[in-house]
Amino acid sequence: MVDLINLVQTLTTPHPLDRYLELVRPTLTARELRAEIVHVDRAVPGSVTLTLRPTRQWKGHAAGQYVQIGVVINGVRHARCYSPIDPAGTRDRHIRLTVKAHPEGLVSQYLHRNARPGMVVDLAPAAGVFRLPDLRPDRVLLISGGSGITPVLSMLRTLAAEGYPGEVVFLHYAKSPEVVPHRAELDAIAERHKNFRIELRHPWRPDTANADHGAPWIDVAPAKTSGYFDYDELERVAPWFADAETFVCGPQSLMDAVRKIYEAEQLGARLHTEEFTVSLTPVDADEAHGTVSFSASGRSAANTGAPLLEQAEAAGLSPAYGCRMGICFSCTAVRRTGCTRNLRTGETDSEQDQPIQLCINAPVGDVDIDI
Repeated sequence: MVDLINLVQTLTTPHPLDRYLELVRPTLTARELRAEIVHVDRAVPGSVTLTLRPTRQWKGHAAGQYVQIGVVINGVRHARCYSPIDPAGTRDRHIRLTVKAHPEGLVSQYLHRNARPGMVVDLAPAAGVFRLPDLRPDRVLLISGGSGITPVLSMLRTLAAEGYPGEVVFLHYAKSPEVVPHRAELDAIAERHKNFRIELRHPWRPDTANADHGAPWIDVAPAKTSGYFDYDELERVAPWFADAETFVCGPQSLMDAVRKIYEAEQLGARLHTEEFTVSLTPVDADEAHGTVSFSASGRSAANTGAPLLEQAEAAGLSPAYGCRMGICFSCTAVRRTGCTRNLRTGETDSEQDQPIQLCINAPVGDVDIDI
């Protein structure tokens, strides 16, 4: 079958076979993975949940991994990474993505406004190392904030589907109970699995003082907690945290607070994190000089010190990218010559003809990038 596809691919040059097949039906593909949106749910304010039916190339995902989806907006294809909320290993070949419409999010805003059943999107195979280990630990602590709920929700649902016998605590931070997606599912999990404890935290407000704490969720108790993460909160919800594997995804402030405690307790090996915002080291003004050359396109511009992805876009180029935070590697390009600084680690590298990630690397002086 592969040899036949290769033969047809040769005959259809210069365009790939899938360019012709998509004229018949967008989801009819020989090699490229795509998905059709079959259901759209906008019940939670500011978010949209998409149910996708992938093409036959879909191989499934591990709990906590992400996928990259692509859409065309105003004639330009854009890709972003989102985490399925489904349990791993399900025979249902559908996946669900909950997308929060961020104020500056081009793709998230587009999907929130325009996603509809029948729309076809590009889809990449599941990827990422933020995942449950194959050998399940005896205790699991899941912590999330805001839209970081999606990968840990997949972990929680996977453990529930497996009938996991160990102890689980899921601690989620939100601006208000109303913006927590999939609340009914979480309530049902808490009802069915007595070894799972699910807790919601949100900043205390006067109108929450009389909240109903009899529900399966243990909502914030104003007399005991401020709704923010600290060591006392960790001890309160999971006094056994030192013996557990902990998985965290959320805003940078939450990630930093958890990481600080685990480093102080020398538990870094038990902490697993997924970041959907990138924390970059400041650019040294002395490094913002020279010229950035994009040799494959024949363009160049004065080095501003910004990440190479931003400088390429400012020069009128449209390099591929997915997450803009160094996770998906979609924006990788070859640095032909020059020196760049990794803005996450602060390290510099000047070895020639090396692939680098444009979104998290900035030029140090003259640089030639092959795009």
